[in-house]
Amino acid sequence: MAPRSCALCQKAKAMVKRPKTGQQICRDCFFYVFETEVHNTITQSKLFNPGDRVAIGASGGKDSTVLAYVMKTLNERYQYGLELFLLSIDEGITGYRDDSLETVKRNQQQYDMPLKILSYDELYGWTMDAIVSQVGRKNNCTFCGVFRRQALDRGAAMLNVDHIVTGHNADDIAETVLMNIMRGDIARLGRCTSICTQGEDTIRRSKPFKYAYEKEIVMYAYFKKLDYFSTECIYSPDAYRGHARVFLKDLEAARPSAIVDIIHSGEAFEIKEEIKATQKLQQTCQRCGYMSSNELCKACTLLEGLERGMANSGITDRGRKKMDSEGPAPDNLRTIPFFKVGSGSAAITVETPS
Repeated sequence: MAPRSCALCQKAKAMVKRPKTGQQICRDCFFYVFETEVHNTITQSKLFNPGDRVAIGASGGKDSTVLAYVMKTLNERYQYGLELFLLSIDEGITGYRDDSLETVKRNQQQYDMPLKILSYDELYGWTMDAIVSQVGRKNNCTFCGVFRRQALDRGAAMLNVDHIVTGHNADDIAETVLMNIMRGDIARLGRCTSICTQGEDTIRRSKPFKYAYEKEIVMYAYFKKLDYFSTECIYSPDAYRGHARVFLKDLEAARPSAIVDIIHSGEAFEIKEEIKATQKLQQTCQRCGYMSSNELCKACTLLEGLERGMANSGITDRGRKKMDSEGPAPDNLRTIPFFKVGSGSAAITVETPS
């Protein structure tokens, strides 16, 4: 049987079958349609303005590496006029993050972008290795997720950027929709499909890969021969998200459009006004100044639990009440530096390509 021709250009031999559409196309057409779809997502959602300073959340993994490459490519091709930075968070996971950061440092040279690395140890006084030694592997992802989100905002504030972009892809967003449904988390269900989020006291954050399938990101990285780190976090195999991921992969095998269908379903959810009225209003953490729905933000609550030797007490409201019953926090309690958007300082260290 003769090789099938590309469904788009009709000239070159088809090398790729797109998981998203089933089209059989050549490599060059695959690169073009992938990049064009991301460009359309950016322009239709009006994510950027000329002159924006944009930090790319860089972990060294496939998603963030492809995002950095594509953002640089599109910025030059379509003259977005963006100033791009790499922003990495070092969670302090020996044998995982230390290795992936070496990949990020190579990406810095390959893509000619300034790099800022902010560590949990520097910000919170704890590494994930130390946290896991206290809480075990059951709730460790709760700590990492809360700490990482705030660390990204703080790192971006240090860089004095206008915008953070992350490599969250369509699979990630569909998994989040499923997780929020399974947990009955109405508050997050209403915003988890938003391509762009911004609180009053946080930096604008968006997901240019919102409609990009994970398999296509992997194929793009493979055919472009991009330099990325592919090892899974050693603490994540027991994460709750893993169950949603397995379920989603089964759905995708039966119906490839299931991923984007779930996203569109999440977008169509509308929360009743009486439910909205029960949601807590956003306020500012009294201790660190970060956005919060309580007097103390989740990061400060978790950190207080660690510092007081009651690590798991900071995870739930019941645990928080138990910790409060032990008495007020000691005066010498380690706290997170006060957060302020635009608090960048000339003293921060930003690595630039040599």
